[in-house]
Amino acid sequence: MGKAHIDVYARIRPTKKPSPHVQIDYADHAIAVHIPKHDQGLINNQRENYQFAFTRVLDQSITQEAVFETVAQPVVDSVIEGYNGTVFAYGQTGSGKTFTITGGAERYVDRGIIPRTLSYIFGKIAEKADTAYEVRVSYLEIYNEAGYDLLDPSHETKGLEDLPKVTLQEDHDGRIHLRNLSAQLARNEEEALNLLFVGDTNRMISETPMNMASSRSHCIFTISIEARPSGSDVVRRSKLHLVDLAGSERVKKTGIEGTVLREARYINLSLHYLEQVIVALQEKKFVPYRNSMMTSRVALVSNRLEVNEEFDPKLLVARLKAEVRELKEEIQLLRGDGYERAVDALTADERVRCEELVEAWLRKRPPTLRPR
Repeated sequence: MGKAHIDVYARIRPTKKPSPHVQIDYADHAIAVHIPKHDQGLINNQRENYQFAFTRVLDQSITQEAVFETVAQPVVDSVIEGYNGTVFAYGQTGSGKTFTITGGAERYVDRGIIPRTLSYIFGKIAEKADTAYEVRVSYLEIYNEAGYDLLDPSHETKGLEDLPKVTLQEDHDGRIHLRNLSAQLARNEEEALNLLFVGDTNRMISETPMNMASSRSHCIFTISIEARPSGSDVVRRSKLHLVDLAGSERVKKTGIEGTVLREARYINLSLHYLEQVIVALQEKKFVPYRNSMMTSRVALVSNRLEVNEEFDPKLLVARLKAEVRELKEEIQLLRGDGYERAVDALTADERVRCEELVEAWLRKRPPTLRPR
C-alpha cells in the first residue's frame, strides 16, 4: 500500500529589506525567527524565539520551473498513475501564493504550477499510446463563504454574482457532492489553458492597502483524469486539486473597511476552521468539516476515497516574506497547532481510512479474486 503523507515547503519571497531577526537555514530546511523585546509591547514575558522545520526551504532565487519540478511534479506523476493529490498554497496577502500557483502574466517563463501541470499531463498522456485518457477541469471559487463555478460557459464576461452558485450536498452514504460545479472537457493543452484563462478572468479581485491586486477568495482548480487501457473495461479515475488559499492577515493590520473588511473576516475565519480540522484530525476528535465552505471542500477532497486512492499525497507551500514589518504576521502564519501538527495529522488520518477502505473492499471481493 502506498503511504499517505503531507510535505510542507517554504518559499521565501525575495525582498530588498530582509529582517536581521529571520534566519533561514537552507541546508537543514529550517527557519528561525526572533522577536525583539521592544516589538512585543508592554508584555515582555512572551516567547521570543521560534523555530520551524520544513520538508524543504526553497531558495529565493529558485525558478518557477524548479518549483514545479520540486513541489508538484511528483504529485502529478502519481495522479497520472491513478492516485489522488492536493497542493495548497498558503500565506499572507502579497507573499506570492497566486504567482506560485498560477504564475505571472507577462513572461512565459513565469508560468506557475497550474499551467505547467497541464502541459506536463498532456505531454505524458501523449507518450501512452496504449491508454485512452479523458481530462476534465473544474474551477471553484469560494468568496465570503459562497461557492461559484468559474468555468460556466454562459457567464464568461459577467460578474461573480452572476455565476452559478455551487452548493454542497450529502448523499445517503454520507458522501459530499458539489452541485452546479461543471467539469469541462479538455482534449489538449490549449483547451485546458483556455479554461484556466476563463476561470482566472472570472475570479473576484479587489484592492487592499497590502496588495493592489489581491485575491480575496479561495480558489480550487481540479484536474480529473480517466484512463482506460486498450482492450480493457477497467477505468482508472484520479483527481488533482490545486488550491490557492486567500491571503491570511490580521484584520487590524491591513487598514481596511467596508466590503473588504467583511471579506478579510470571512477569509480569516475559514482559515481558522481549516486549522481546527487539522488539529481535530491529529487528536482523533470529531472533525468539524461543515463549519465553512472551505473545510467542507476539504472533506470532499479527503473523504472521496476509492480503491485507487490508497496513496493521496498532499503538499502545503507556505509563501513567506522575511521583512521586518512582516515578523509578527509570519509568526502568526507558521506557529501553533495548525502548522506544527499538519504532518502527523494528515498522515495518520489518511493511512487509517485507506486501510479500512481496502480491507472492506477485499472482504466484498469473490474468493477467486482475493490475494493469497
